[in-house]
Amino acid sequence: MNKNKILAWATFLMIAMGFILIGLGAFRYDDIAGWGFATVGFGFFCIAWVFNALKGRV
Repeated sequence: MNKNKILAWATFLMIAMGFILIGLGAFRYDDIAGWGFATVGFGFFCIAWVFNALKGRV
């Protein structure tokens, strides 16, 4: 696997984990912990965006 494929897989996994964390925050935890899960899920989306931007440049 070359660097671009590794970054593509990392981007896909980060997006999937972001959806899972936001889903946990929205549907599983209705108290203040849900806000934390959703915030971390959004952070995963931001990191995945950076990984996607790095494809072809590294």
